[in-house]
Amino acid sequence: ARVILLSAQGKHFCAGMDLANFSEGEIKKDRIDANLGRKNEATYRITKDLQYSISCLEKARMPVIAAIHGACIGGGVDMISACDLRYASKDAFFCIQEINIGLAADVGTLQRLPHIIPEGIVRELAFTGRRFSAKEAFEYGLINSIFDTQDQMIDHAESVAKEIARKSPLAISGIKEVMNYNRDHSIEESLNYVALWNSAMNYADDMKEAFKSQLEKRDPEFEKLIKKKKYLED
Repeated sequence: ARVILLSAQGKHFCAGMDLANFSEGEIKKDRIDANLGRKNEATYRITKDLQYSISCLEKARMPVIAAIHGACIGGGVDMISACDLRYASKDAFFCIQEINIGLAADVGTLQRLPHIIPEGIVRELAFTGRRFSAKEAFEYGLINSIFDTQDQMIDHAESVAKEIARKSPLAISGIKEVMNYNRDHSIEESLNYVALWNSAMNYADDMKEAFKSQLEKRDPEFEKLIKKKKYLED
């Protein structure tokens, strides 16, 4: 795969996580006699697993595009915050829902959203749990573009995905890696990192193919990345 495109069928994009994951019965069904510390440790592990499921999008070597319609609340906001590009139809609305159920959002929204939109806006949305529209999301910088219909949005998202897929997957992977690194480091550290990254990756073959395809007026044919092999379980 060169790009991941997340979209949904039905009325809404994402109504949030299944609250059954956090029910006391789910946590203690295997150890009904467990003490409080062990029950709390089990809750911690569940939360870490949920965080990992969202962080996988951010850690993926290829760009992840979210195409959002209808509701995108709670865990849905966690999910799109970990995506690289976000598009929405004009009927989309968003909500950091966790405060409305007595919880501080804990799967990525509070960590990632302040790097996408102004922190003061994030605090307001997280403290109040109010819904905000696609128009507001666009004005905040959360959404790249708004479309009148879901079909128009999907068409555009697919067009962008196809354009990305035509590029060097090695260079695309490098762009994502370096931009993710930038977020948590200084400019000087990030400049050094990209210099090391580009030196290590050796783009010579892909650059040669890019120039050659332009001269020959054809689409480039880049070699696929080697499939990742999972050696250790988390």
